[in-house]
Amino acid sequence: MRQINFVIIFVFALALVLFSLQNNSPASIQLIPNLKVSAPISVELILAMGLGATLAWLFSIWSGLQRSLEMRNKNKQIQNLQETVQSLSVEIEERKRLVSASAIDVEIDEDKSKN
Repeated sequence: MRQINFVIIFVFALALVLFSLQNNSPASIQLIPNLKVSAPISVELILAMGLGATLAWLFSIWSGLQRSLEMRNKNKQIQNLQETVQSLSVEIEERKRLVSASAIDVEIDEDKSKN
């Protein structure tokens, strides 16, 4: 996988260098109403792509944090549900014991009443 990533990055960087060599004529960009910047098209493109990559990276970090928080909340919910299931299982076992004990008492009472 690392080799594939390296090849993709290398091809992309090579294409960017070739584009820069071919497009070195200046162009103006108006950032705000009274501010114009003049630079070669290739430099403007590289800066725009760098800004886009930075924004994509920040979005990726933000999404990862959100997923991490969601997983933490889900794990807490799962733990609470497991504790509830365990306590209900204990309660069911206790009720089964009580029912079986009362059934034994009923049998003993029936035997005494027959004698």
